[in-house]
Amino acid sequence: MTVPEKGLREMIRHGKPITSRGLAQTADVSLDFLYRCTEIRRRVEQPRSQQQNHPPRPVAESPDGSPSSVVRTLTAQLADLKQRHRDEVHALRKALEAAQSENLELRRRLGPRHTVELRAS
Repeated sequence: MTVPEKGLREMIRHGKPITSRGLAQTADVSLDFLYRCTEIRRRVEQPRSQQQNHPPRPVAESPDGSPSSVVRTLTAQLADLKQRHRDEVHALRKALEAAQSENLELRRRLGPRHTVELRAS
């Protein structure tokens, strides 16, 4: 078995995308060598077309079924941001209600005549 064939099998086993550039890097050979060798080029094109028809599914969980630490961390950060957003929206609504109430109270104190004058100017 040639070095490029071993590299190709390794790429397939690890689920890496099959590309000439990737194979050249994995097998530690030049791209020129891969392109000149028609047998190897044919062996690269077959798995590549299979991968394009059936792309690998993204892995969201670790093999034991628990989410990775990155997913847990990001989920916790997202939950924290959502809670802070809810708290901020609640505080802003309370402030808006207070401002509207104060505005209404000031309009009542001025009376209907001043309200008309204020609108005209």
